[in-house]
Amino acid sequence: MYALVTGGGGFLGRYIVEQLLARGDEVAIFARGDYPEVVTLGARQFRGDLQDAEAVAAACAGCDVVFHIAAKAGHWGPWESFYGPNVRGTQNVIDGCRKQGVPRLVHCSSPSVIFDNTSQEGVNEDYPYPERYESPYPHTKALAEQLVTAANSPELLTVSLRPHLIFGPRDRHLMPALLASARGGTLPQVGDGTNRVDLTYVEDAARAHLLAADALAPGSPVAGSVYFISQGEPVTLWPWIKALLAELDLPSVRFRVSLKAARALGGALELLYRTLPLRGEPRLTRFLASEFAQSHWYDISRARRELGYAPEYTMEAALARTLAALQEED
Repeated sequence: MYALVTGGGGFLGRYIVEQLLARGDEVAIFARGDYPEVVTLGARQFRGDLQDAEAVAAACAGCDVVFHIAAKAGHWGPWESFYGPNVRGTQNVIDGCRKQGVPRLVHCSSPSVIFDNTSQEGVNEDYPYPERYESPYPHTKALAEQLVTAANSPELLTVSLRPHLIFGPRDRHLMPALLASARGGTLPQVGDGTNRVDLTYVEDAARAHLLAADALAPGSPVAGSVYFISQGEPVTLWPWIKALLAELDLPSVRFRVSLKAARALGGALELLYRTLPLRGEPRLTRFLASEFAQSHWYDISRARRELGYAPEYTMEAALARTLAALQEED
Protein backbone atom coordinates (compact mmCIF):
# COMPACT_ATOMS: atom_id res chain seq x y z
CA MET A 1 0.00 0.00 0.00
CA TYR A 2 0.94 3.67 -0.22
CA ALA A 3 1.09 5.32 3.21
CA LEU A 4 1.61 8.90 4.34
CA VAL A 5 3.11 9.43 7.80
CA THR A 6 2.73 12.92 9.28
CA GLY A 7 5.66 13.56 11.57
CA GLY A 8 7.50 10.78 9.77
CA GLY A 9 10.88 12.25 10.67
CA GLY A 10 10.16 12.23 14.38
CA PHE A 11 10.73 9.60 17.05
CA LEU A 12 7.69 7.34 16.64
CA GLY A 13 7.02 8.41 13.05
CA ARG A 14 10.40 7.25 11.80
CA TYR A 15 9.93 3.79 13.32
CA ILE A 16 6.56 3.54 11.57
CA VAL A 17 8.21 4.56 8.29
CA GLU A 18 10.94 1.93 8.75
CA GLN A 19 8.45 -0.84 9.53
CA LEU A 20 6.30 0.05 6.54
CA LEU A 21 9.29 0.08 4.19
CA ALA A 22 10.59 -3.18 5.65
CA ARG A 23 7.42 -4.98 4.64
CA GLY A 24 7.42 -3.49 1.14
CA ASP A 25 4.98 -0.61 1.40
CA GLU A 26 5.47 2.70 -0.41
CA VAL A 27 5.85 5.56 2.07
CA ALA A 28 5.81 9.35 2.13
CA ILE A 29 6.29 11.64 5.10
CA PHE A 30 4.82 15.07 5.81
CA ALA A 31 6.96 17.26 8.06
CA ARG A 32 8.01 20.87 8.58
CA GLY A 33 11.71 20.05 8.64
CA ASP A 34 14.02 18.31 6.20
CA TYR A 35 14.82 14.65 6.94
CA PRO A 36 17.31 13.40 4.34
CA GLU A 37 18.01 10.26 6.38
CA VAL A 38 14.37 9.19 5.96
CA VAL A 39 14.50 9.90 2.22
CA THR A 40 17.66 7.79 2.05
CA LEU A 41 15.68 4.91 3.53
CA GLY A 42 13.36 5.11 0.52
CA ALA A 43 10.55 7.41 1.64
CA ARG A 44 9.24 10.40 -0.29
CA GLN A 45 9.08 13.71 1.58
CA PHE A 46 6.48 16.49 1.59
CA ARG A 47 7.45 19.59 3.52
CA GLY A 48 4.75 21.70 5.06
CA ASP A 49 2.83 22.75 8.16
CA LEU A 50 -0.19 20.88 9.49
CA GLN A 51 -2.04 24.18 9.62
CA ASP A 52 -1.66 24.60 5.85
CA ALA A 53 -4.76 22.76 4.62
CA GLU A 54 -3.72 22.82 0.96
CA ALA A 55 -0.28 21.36 1.70
CA VAL A 56 -1.79 18.60 3.83
CA ALA A 57 -4.37 17.73 1.16
CA ALA A 58 -1.71 17.61 -1.56
CA ALA A 59 0.36 15.16 0.51
CA CYS A 60 -2.69 12.90 0.98
CA ALA A 61 -3.21 12.41 -2.77
CA GLY A 62 -3.18 8.76 -3.83
CA CYS A 63 -2.75 7.35 -0.32
CA ASP A 64 -4.28 4.10 0.89
CA VAL A 65 -3.77 5.10 4.51
CA VAL A 66 -2.59 8.12 6.48
CA PHE A 67 -0.81 7.72 9.82
CA HIS A 68 -1.28 11.00 11.68
CA ILE A 69 1.59 11.07 14.18
CA ALA A 70 2.70 14.72 14.16
CA ALA A 71 1.66 16.81 17.16
CA LYS A 72 2.81 19.58 19.45
CA ALA A 73 3.86 17.93 22.72
CA GLY A 74 4.79 19.42 26.09
CA HIS A 75 3.31 20.20 29.48
CA TRP A 76 3.28 23.99 29.19
CA GLY A 77 2.74 26.76 26.66
CA PRO A 78 0.19 29.11 25.14
CA TRP A 79 -3.14 27.55 24.19
CA GLU A 80 -2.86 28.52 20.53
CA SER A 81 0.59 26.93 20.18
CA PHE A 82 -1.08 23.56 20.95
CA TYR A 83 -4.51 24.16 19.43
CA GLY A 84 -3.16 25.09 16.00
CA PRO A 85 -1.15 21.94 15.23
CA ASN A 86 -3.09 19.47 17.39
CA VAL A 87 -6.69 20.41 16.65
CA ARG A 88 -6.68 22.53 13.51
CA GLY A 89 -3.92 20.34 12.07
CA THR A 90 -5.87 17.16 12.76
CA GLN A 91 -8.96 18.63 11.12
CA ASN A 92 -6.82 19.46 8.07
CA VAL A 93 -5.64 15.83 7.93
CA ILE A 94 -9.24 14.59 8.10
CA ASP A 95 -10.29 17.06 5.40
CA GLY A 96 -7.29 16.12 3.25
CA CYS A 97 -8.21 12.43 3.49
CA ARG A 98 -11.80 13.18 2.50
CA LYS A 99 -10.77 15.42 -0.38
CA GLN A 100 -8.36 12.85 -1.81
CA GLY A 101 -10.53 9.79 -1.15
CA VAL A 102 -8.13 8.22 1.37
CA PRO A 103 -10.01 5.24 2.87
CA ARG A 104 -8.12 4.84 6.20
CA LEU A 105 -6.77 7.14 8.90
CA VAL A 106 -4.74 5.97 11.91
CA HIS A 107 -4.28 8.66 14.56
CA CYS A 108 -1.74 8.70 17.39
CA SER A 109 -3.44 9.99 20.53
CA SER A 110 -2.37 9.78 24.19
CA PRO A 111 -3.69 8.33 27.47
CA SER A 112 -3.35 11.84 28.91
CA VAL A 113 -6.63 12.70 27.15
CA ILE A 114 -8.46 11.03 30.04
CA PHE A 115 -6.13 12.05 32.88
CA ASP A 116 -8.24 13.69 35.60
CA ASN A 117 -5.65 14.12 38.39
CA THR A 118 -6.59 10.84 40.04
CA SER A 119 -4.76 7.53 39.94
CA GLN A 120 -5.89 5.39 37.02
CA GLU A 121 -5.20 1.71 37.56
CA GLY A 122 -6.14 -0.78 34.86
CA VAL A 123 -8.84 1.45 33.36
CA ASN A 124 -10.09 0.71 29.86
CA GLU A 125 -11.29 2.74 26.89
CA ASP A 126 -14.71 3.34 28.48
CA TYR A 127 -13.16 5.77 30.98
CA PRO A 128 -14.63 9.24 30.29
CA TYR A 129 -12.86 12.43 29.30
CA PRO A 130 -12.46 14.80 32.27
CA GLU A 131 -14.52 17.97 32.56
CA ARG A 132 -11.41 20.16 32.77
CA TYR A 133 -7.69 19.97 31.98
CA GLU A 134 -4.67 21.57 33.61
CA SER A 135 -2.48 21.50 30.51
CA PRO A 136 -3.18 22.44 26.88
CA TYR A 137 -1.48 19.29 25.58
CA PRO A 138 -3.96 16.68 26.89
CA HIS A 139 -6.87 19.03 26.24
CA THR A 140 -6.00 19.60 22.58
CA LYS A 141 -5.12 15.94 22.06
CA ALA A 142 -8.56 15.02 23.45
CA LEU A 143 -10.23 17.42 21.03
CA ALA A 144 -8.20 15.93 18.17
CA GLU A 145 -9.09 12.38 19.17
CA GLN A 146 -12.78 13.27 19.27
CA LEU A 147 -12.53 14.80 15.78
CA VAL A 148 -10.99 11.60 14.44
CA THR A 149 -13.61 9.38 16.10
CA ALA A 150 -16.46 11.55 14.81
CA ALA A 151 -14.96 11.47 11.29
CA ASN A 152 -15.31 7.69 11.02
CA SER A 153 -17.55 6.76 8.10
CA PRO A 154 -17.79 4.15 5.33
CA GLU A 155 -15.73 6.50 3.14
CA LEU A 156 -13.04 7.20 5.76
CA LEU A 157 -12.40 4.54 8.40
CA THR A 158 -10.61 5.96 11.43
CA VAL A 159 -8.95 4.68 14.59
CA SER A 160 -6.96 6.32 17.41
CA LEU A 161 -4.22 4.69 19.48
CA ARG A 162 -3.10 5.85 22.92
CA PRO A 163 0.49 4.65 23.46
CA HIS A 164 1.74 5.64 26.90
CA LEU A 165 5.17 7.20 27.57
CA ILE A 166 7.02 5.97 24.49
CA PHE A 167 10.72 5.26 25.04
CA GLY A 168 13.57 3.63 23.18
CA PRO A 169 16.62 4.40 21.02
CA ARG A 170 16.56 7.81 19.25
CA ASP A 171 14.21 9.31 21.84
CA ARG A 172 14.85 13.07 22.01
CA HIS A 173 12.20 14.03 24.55
CA LEU A 174 11.10 11.75 27.40
CA MET A 175 14.34 10.06 28.43
CA PRO A 176 16.69 13.01 27.68
CA ALA A 177 14.55 15.35 29.80
CA LEU A 178 14.55 12.88 32.68
CA LEU A 179 18.32 12.34 32.51
CA ALA A 180 19.04 16.08 32.21
CA SER A 181 17.07 16.73 35.39
CA ALA A 182 18.98 13.97 37.18
CA ARG A 183 22.34 15.34 36.03
CA GLY A 184 21.36 18.79 37.26
CA GLY A 185 20.17 17.51 40.62
CA THR A 186 16.70 18.94 40.00
CA LEU A 187 14.70 15.70 39.79
CA PRO A 188 12.49 15.32 42.88
CA GLN A 189 10.51 12.24 43.79
CA VAL A 190 6.91 13.40 43.95
CA GLY A 191 4.68 11.41 46.29
CA ASP A 192 5.46 8.26 48.27
CA GLY A 193 7.07 6.41 45.35
CA THR A 194 4.57 3.57 45.12
CA ASN A 195 2.71 4.72 42.01
CA ARG A 196 2.71 2.36 39.02
CA VAL A 197 3.02 3.60 35.45
CA ASP A 198 2.81 2.11 31.95
CA LEU A 199 5.50 2.65 29.33
CA THR A 200 5.61 1.67 25.67
CA TYR A 201 8.69 0.60 23.76
CA VAL A 202 8.84 2.51 20.50
CA GLU A 203 9.10 -0.49 18.16
CA ASP A 204 5.98 -2.03 19.71
CA ALA A 205 4.19 1.34 19.53
CA ALA A 206 5.00 1.57 15.82
CA ARG A 207 3.89 -1.99 15.14
CA ALA A 208 0.57 -1.31 16.88
CA HIS A 209 -0.11 1.46 14.36
CA LEU A 210 0.50 -0.93 11.44
CA LEU A 211 -1.79 -3.52 13.02
CA ALA A 212 -4.50 -0.88 13.41
CA ALA A 213 -4.20 0.15 9.75
CA ASP A 214 -4.41 -3.46 8.61
CA ALA A 215 -7.46 -4.10 10.82
CA LEU A 216 -9.43 -1.10 9.53
CA ALA A 217 -12.18 -2.55 7.36
CA PRO A 218 -15.90 -1.95 6.86
CA GLY A 219 -17.82 -3.53 9.71
CA SER A 220 -14.70 -3.99 11.83
CA PRO A 221 -14.96 -3.03 15.53
CA VAL A 222 -11.68 -1.16 15.00
CA ALA A 223 -13.34 1.56 12.89
CA GLY A 224 -14.24 4.54 15.05
CA SER A 225 -12.51 3.08 18.11
CA VAL A 226 -9.67 4.03 20.44
CA TYR A 227 -7.09 1.69 22.01
CA PHE A 228 -4.61 1.89 24.85
CA ILE A 229 -1.14 0.63 23.90
CA SER A 230 1.70 -0.24 26.29
CA GLN A 231 4.09 -3.08 27.18
CA GLY A 232 1.44 -4.46 29.52
CA GLU A 233 3.97 -4.41 32.37
CA PRO A 234 3.42 -1.33 34.56
CA VAL A 235 6.48 -0.40 36.61
CA THR A 236 6.67 1.13 40.06
CA LEU A 237 7.84 4.48 38.77
CA TRP A 238 10.39 5.78 41.25
CA PRO A 239 12.30 2.54 41.92
CA TRP A 240 12.38 2.08 38.13
CA ILE A 241 13.80 5.59 37.64
CA LYS A 242 16.39 5.10 40.39
CA ALA A 243 17.53 1.79 38.89
CA LEU A 244 17.80 3.44 35.47
CA LEU A 245 19.95 6.25 36.87
CA ALA A 246 22.18 3.74 38.66
CA GLU A 247 22.73 1.80 35.42
CA LEU A 248 23.87 5.03 33.75
CA ASP A 249 26.04 6.11 36.72
CA LEU A 250 23.97 9.25 37.18
CA PRO A 251 23.08 10.93 40.49
CA SER A 252 20.08 9.35 42.16
CA VAL A 253 16.95 11.24 43.20
CA ARG A 254 18.06 13.32 46.16
CA PHE A 255 14.88 14.68 47.69
CA ARG A 256 11.18 13.96 47.96
CA VAL A 257 8.15 16.23 48.05
CA SER A 258 4.51 15.46 48.66
CA LEU A 259 2.02 15.69 45.83
CA LYS A 260 0.26 18.57 47.61
CA ALA A 261 3.49 20.55 47.92
CA ALA A 262 4.54 19.75 44.33
CA ARG A 263 1.20 20.89 42.96
CA ALA A 264 1.41 24.12 44.98
CA LEU A 265 4.91 24.77 43.63
CA GLY A 266 3.81 23.88 40.11
CA GLY A 267 0.88 26.29 40.34
CA ALA A 268 3.18 29.08 41.55
CA LEU A 269 5.62 28.47 38.69
CA GLU A 270 2.77 28.46 36.16
CA LEU A 271 1.60 31.83 37.49
CA LEU A 272 5.14 33.20 37.34
CA TYR A 273 5.67 32.05 33.76
CA ARG A 274 2.25 33.33 32.74
CA THR A 275 2.52 36.82 34.27
CA LEU A 276 6.12 37.82 33.54
CA PRO A 277 6.09 36.01 30.99
CA LEU A 278 9.14 33.75 30.94
CA ARG A 279 10.42 31.71 28.02
CA GLY A 280 10.49 27.94 27.92
CA GLU A 281 8.66 25.62 30.30
CA PRO A 282 8.51 25.60 34.11
CA ARG A 283 10.44 22.70 35.59
CA LEU A 284 7.25 21.67 37.36
CA THR A 285 3.54 22.22 36.71
CA ARG A 286 0.42 20.92 38.46
CA PHE A 287 -0.15 18.46 35.61
CA LEU A 288 3.44 17.19 35.75
CA ALA A 289 3.34 16.86 39.55
CA SER A 290 0.22 14.69 39.34
CA GLU A 291 1.76 12.56 36.57
CA PHE A 292 4.88 12.00 38.72
CA ALA A 293 2.96 11.01 41.85
CA GLN A 294 -0.10 9.09 40.71
CA SER A 295 -0.60 5.74 39.03
CA HIS A 296 -1.52 5.64 35.35
CA TRP A 297 -1.59 2.23 33.76
CA TYR A 298 -4.19 0.84 31.40
CA ASP A 299 -5.99 -2.30 30.30
CA ILE A 300 -4.70 -3.25 26.82
CA SER A 301 -6.90 -6.33 26.44
CA ARG A 302 -9.05 -4.63 23.80
CA ALA A 303 -5.97 -3.96 21.64
CA ARG A 304 -4.86 -7.56 22.13
CA ARG A 305 -8.28 -8.86 21.12
CA GLU A 306 -9.26 -6.56 18.24
CA LEU A 307 -5.87 -5.52 16.81
CA GLY A 308 -3.96 -8.70 17.55
CA TYR A 309 -1.48 -6.55 19.49
CA ALA A 310 1.02 -8.30 21.74
CA PRO A 311 4.27 -6.60 22.78
CA GLU A 312 7.28 -8.27 21.19
CA TYR A 313 9.59 -6.93 23.89
CA THR A 314 9.43 -7.40 27.64
CA MET A 315 10.14 -4.31 29.72
CA GLU A 316 13.49 -5.85 30.65
CA ALA A 317 14.49 -6.36 27.02
CA ALA A 318 13.18 -2.94 25.96
CA LEU A 319 15.09 -1.20 28.73
CA ALA A 320 18.29 -3.10 27.87
CA ARG A 321 18.08 -1.93 24.24
CA THR A 322 17.40 1.64 25.38
CA LEU A 323 20.30 1.64 27.86
CA ALA A 324 22.67 0.32 25.19
CA ALA A 325 21.66 3.17 22.86
CA LEU A 326 22.08 5.77 25.62
CA GLN A 327 25.51 4.44 26.57
CA GLU A 328 26.57 4.51 22.90
CA GLU A 329 25.58 8.18 22.69
CA ASP A 330 27.71 8.99 25.74
